[in-house]
Amino acid sequence: MGAYSETNEIPIIVRGEGTHVWDANGNRYFDGISGLFTNQLGHGRREIAEVAAKQMTELGYFPLWTYAHPKAIELAEKIAQLAPGDLNRVFFTTGGGDAVESAWKLARQYHRLRGDTDRYKVISRDIAYHGTTMGALTITSLDSYREPFEPLVPGAIKIPNTNFYHATEWNSDYESFGLWSARQIEEAILREGPDTIAAVFLEPVQNAGGCFTPPPGYWKEVRDICDRYGVVLVSDEVICAFGRLGTWFGGQKYDYVPDIICCAKGLTAGYAPLGAMIVSDRLAEPFLQGDTSFIHGFTWAGHPVSCAVALKSIEIFETEHILENVLANQDYFQKSLESLYDLPIVGDVRGTGYFWGIELVKDQASRESFEGDEAERLLRGYVSPEMFRRGLICRSDDRGDPVVQLAPPLISTRNDIDFMVGTLREVFDGALSHI
Repeated sequence: MGAYSETNEIPIIVRGEGTHVWDANGNRYFDGISGLFTNQLGHGRREIAEVAAKQMTELGYFPLWTYAHPKAIELAEKIAQLAPGDLNRVFFTTGGGDAVESAWKLARQYHRLRGDTDRYKVISRDIAYHGTTMGALTITSLDSYREPFEPLVPGAIKIPNTNFYHATEWNSDYESFGLWSARQIEEAILREGPDTIAAVFLEPVQNAGGCFTPPPGYWKEVRDICDRYGVVLVSDEVICAFGRLGTWFGGQKYDYVPDIICCAKGLTAGYAPLGAMIVSDRLAEPFLQGDTSFIHGFTWAGHPVSCAVALKSIEIFETEHILENVLANQDYFQKSLESLYDLPIVGDVRGTGYFWGIELVKDQASRESFEGDEAERLLRGYVSPEMFRRGLICRSDDRGDPVVQLAPPLISTRNDIDFMVGTLREVFDGALSHI
């Protein structure tokens, strides 16, 4: 339960409006993590609620198995319009983990339909999180999440992530580090055998571990490697899609076109459950022959109400220029966070758009990290509850080195950024004395 135990009351959040939420005791908090990287447009949008209510009176539910309904058709067309390249086929799911699960299954069936029956393995990065269903958990690279459920699905291959801060042997050569990181994928493919690799799963900016951004040239090299060996490139954008980075999709931020995009969260701005797997025309082609189909699906996938909500959310993105707001403020956000470097506990600031991580260290010069009980006392014992006490909800991530994450609603202003950074300063300034 994180910072909450038998002696600490679990917060009960009862209401939200704009960038703030209130608990059952009437206390007000700034939602610095957008619920869970989800509430892109803030809370309490009456126009979204009205669209949902209207859809319920017209068609509350009907499945997409052998049927269709207008909102799913309209939303699929809109998503295909926004997606890069030839990603024109949309398969709806109920959320992000389901989208990841769907992508691995589709990649495996795609190869089988083309006669590559031995391609079943999947490559993902160290510390990366991709979901908790059995397939998605296999792709996830966090041992503490995986061990209670092993043995998992066979075929998971792990490679290094793009954590440049602790790659000190590269000095300041960020580009060479990026090329080395990308080529770890090629080495894994060759080591395992190219005819056994189905897909590579990567986030545009890796969340777990604290917002690892891609070095220059990384994504071009990854794309070239996947093309060279006929491997499906899956961009897990459950967090990064729909404005979090200031673009509709992460590939547009870093100028690459994957074969599959997995998305959810921001698709409906958190107002209804929905996810999607967006597939290139090339990958979809074998499934359109004769009576072949993708034997997979979910009862609630493409729910009419969720689709109506997603369409309204996208409309608000466009009419209120939400992407432009993120792009206009991202440099200010970065510089504001970097002002915290004068605090000895702040080791690294990394991220982009409205998606940032601040790594905490024992010593800036050596980059020595907090570990074990010490990290627990720092994050759960002091930083998280103290932030909350001061009216800021953010995320303390210990799935690598200790990191505090900020991912506010995309409507947030520079005044909101000032509040978040000011609160971080106050809390970090007193953190070392509470370990």
